[in-house]
Amino acid sequence: MSPDPAALRPVPRPGVLAIEAYVPGKSGAPGAHPVYKLSSNETPLGPSPAAVAAMRETAGGLAVYPDGNSTALRSAIAAKYGLDPARIVCGAGSDELLSLLAYAFVGPGDEGIYAEHGFLVYRIAILAAGATPVVAPERDLTADVDAILAAVTPRTRIVYIANPNNPTGTYLPFAEVRRLHAGLPGNVLLVLDGAYAEYVRRNDYSAGLDLVLQSENVVMTRTFSKIYGLAALRIGWMVAPPTIADAVNRIRGPFNLSTAGIAAGAAAIHDEAHVAAAAAHNEAWLPRLTEAVAALGLTVTPSACNFILVHFPDAPGRSAAEADAHLTRRGVITRRVAAYGLPNALRVTIGSDPANEAFLAALTDFVRGEAPERGRDV
Repeated sequence: MSPDPAALRPVPRPGVLAIEAYVPGKSGAPGAHPVYKLSSNETPLGPSPAAVAAMRETAGGLAVYPDGNSTALRSAIAAKYGLDPARIVCGAGSDELLSLLAYAFVGPGDEGIYAEHGFLVYRIAILAAGATPVVAPERDLTADVDAILAAVTPRTRIVYIANPNNPTGTYLPFAEVRRLHAGLPGNVLLVLDGAYAEYVRRNDYSAGLDLVLQSENVVMTRTFSKIYGLAALRIGWMVAPPTIADAVNRIRGPFNLSTAGIAAGAAAIHDEAHVAAAAAHNEAWLPRLTEAVAALGLTVTPSACNFILVHFPDAPGRSAAEADAHLTRRGVITRRVAAYGLPNALRVTIGSDPANEAFLAALTDFVRGEAPERGRDV
């Protein structure tokens, strides 16, 4: 009798093989020059010079382990927002924190909820924790509070909301966030992912800090990867009730941030002029790009972020896939979002002036049916 193949090798526990690995946006366009990467929502202004200088100063200490408590960074964040540093936990990007929250509070037999077009990491985190992901339908590509509350069951343990959301760029007014929280049982953790919060210019928006400080079951996560321009260093942070911060600290890696990351993050958060310049650049280009694309006859989802979601017809010669291929040949790299349930859309980052102009020129040619010259300068 042949032995059971499963007995001959380690087998992942249930749920792990159901995970579709996260695939980042592409970053190259073979044969094209120059190349403009508009696929990852990186700031075109780059990092703060103060952050670069702080990182360089750490080079002589590469043989020494980093501060396992990220004290300097937590203190800098606390000073900026008027927080108790004990309520702040830092992570290798906010992605790590989103996963750690699931590992700490969700397990087999539990459920975690996220919105229909929410960040893919939420599903991965829930499955990796051994729980069941539950998708709440959206309304007009925006999280629907009523749909989320309708999805809550006695097994629900966590709800993830990206506000504003990636990849749609839409957001929930803070009154709606409060209504969502009020409708959740006290034992359900509400995670407010504010990765793009610094870009929002809406009077009815809040990243949720006040709600965290007033509640026992709300966490807000933030990142240094977007407006601060430190994506390569992988720096994220969250503010939480003391009991939740304590639980996450018990399971996170003791040296999950590098010394360079701690130093650069602490310097970046104090460089308010650099952040203001990045926000101003985005504020100037976001409506301009939106209007220009709409003038070509394409639908653009109104965005509060540093990117736009462009919708294409599901027709031969006009599709998002063909547009993406055309743009790539012209050296403009955008993000396919079929994995988010949006096969007929492309997400396009607000880039530098030349990058934005190159995108508009290439997209105009695509819409007009003009064949590109492979690899030509734009």
